[in-house]
Amino acid sequence: MSDRPDLAAGQEALVAALTAGAPVPAGFDARLVGVARAALLRKRAGVVARAWPMLAAGYGPGWTTAFAEWADGRPTTGALRDGWDFARDRGVRGAAAEEELARREAAWRYDGVHEPRPRRIPTVRRTPGMVFVQVGGRTFSRRR
Repeated sequence: MSDRPDLAAGQEALVAALTAGAPVPAGFDARLVGVARAALLRKRAGVVARAWPMLAAGYGPGWTTAFAEWADGRPTTGALRDGWDFARDRGVRGAAAEEELARREAAWRYDGVHEPRPRRIPTVRRTPGMVFVQVGGRTFSRRR
């Protein structure tokens, strides 16, 4: 029974090292933890790419690397929020990615801190090629 608090603390430290950039806890091989961490970042990039396909496509073959560099040391907040935060921090590439972000921002309120929530008031978001209007919970688009 007395080992359980130490075990829990060790597990917590390992999870923090794998997902949030914390130092590798004593007793673990730093190289192997680094390999596992890199694999988790690649997996996370794939999950975000499924939630934000145009954002990922805009970065092309460099998506995984760009996202992993950005995400390294940041705990995940979920694919939707991770992609949104990445897009706001690093920017989007290409018209399709701009439209994907504008559509989401027309339909949802997200302040970078709290969970995204559906917008209740009418909203307009513009990109060079599209206009998105959210009214009554539905988002409409029109080419410019």
